Amino acid sequence: MANSSTQQTSSKTVQSQRIFLGLLATIFHSPLWAALPTPVAPSTAPPAGDWLGLIQGYIKDGGLVLGLAIAILGFLWIAYLGFAKFNEARQGKAEWAEVGVLGIVGAIVLIFASYLLTEAAGVI
Repeated sequence: MANSSTQQTSSKTVQSQRIFLGLLATIFHSPLWAALPTPVAPSTAPPAGDWLGLIQGYIKDGGLVLGLAIAILGFLWIAYLGFAKFNEARQGKAEWAEVGVLGIVGAIVLIFASYLLTEAAGVI
């Protein structure tokens, strides 16, 4: 019985210490913010005070990053298919011509996707 009382007391002590530290951090917060770096402006660099231009710039940059991520996934998917087809050709389950056709078609698809992403970046 005395053991559970000791655990409750130590639990209350820890909880009160956390509350105290939280209040202390809230009161003296300005030195904590001093070490943060300044945010990087978007690639469009709107004039100072133009919040809508700033948000539009960040959305544009996010769209470009999303497009690049999709291109990377396409590249990885075609590479995976190429390795799988190569493995099948080594095992005799597929012909080597299929590996060559996949390589040519995969290269054409990646070039076309890169072209579309470049055009989309100019439109956005």
